[in-house]
Amino acid sequence: MRADPAPGVAEDARRFYDLVARRRDVRAEFTGEPLDEGTLLRVLDAAHRAPSVGMSQPWDFVVVRDRCVLEGFAQHVAAERAAYAAGLRREERERFAAIKVEGVRESGLGVVVTYDPTRGGAQVLGRRTVDDTGLFSAVLAVQNLWLAATAEGLGVGWVSFYREKVLAGLVDLPAHVRPIAWLCLGRVSTLRTVPDLERHGWRRRRPLAAAVHHETYDHHRAPRERQEDH
Repeated sequence: MRADPAPGVAEDARRFYDLVARRRDVRAEFTGEPLDEGTLLRVLDAAHRAPSVGMSQPWDFVVVRDRCVLEGFAQHVAAERAAYAAGLRREERERFAAIKVEGVRESGLGVVVTYDPTRGGAQVLGRRTVDDTGLFSAVLAVQNLWLAATAEGLGVGWVSFYREKVLAGLVDLPAHVRPIAWLCLGRVSTLRTVPDLERHGWRRRRPLAAAVHHETYDHHRAPRERQEDH
């Protein structure tokens, strides 16, 4: 089941839904063409306009172009990928071998998105009972950046095969600031119509109907889905 826009929905809404559908996690399609400063600033400005709890704006963006840092991070990611692969079953390991997990070198530009839990002071409005709303706010900045990049015809790849302490050291973060994402950002040859993990048979997208619950959580649905995944 797909929720298509109703016939009366305005054109700008249709363009937005199309943008969401086109967004992809890019790995192999980066061209390496340098990204001009104006485009980069527009994308970062979109990220900086994300909503945040108590308007704390707990994010920062470290733009990385230094080849030594890119190479160092790429090597660290490769080591963590190998460690992950070593723990897989043989058939999973063979399937995983065909999946590219990062485009650090190819994109030539990384954006490290960080989370500062002290931003906004000790009493952030709205964070008293759910402290993670600060972290959630920084993740919303990632989503804004990703959609803006897609609108600009750019690709984004969220790299997650890393140790936080290693990445924090690479970009010299203060001890209390957490790196939550390394985003490869750059021009691409194309955006895939099917996500990589789905294309390689690693995972498939759940239908919307399986994710929507009414009034209470349907406990009978989830166990069946988990069983099908193995």
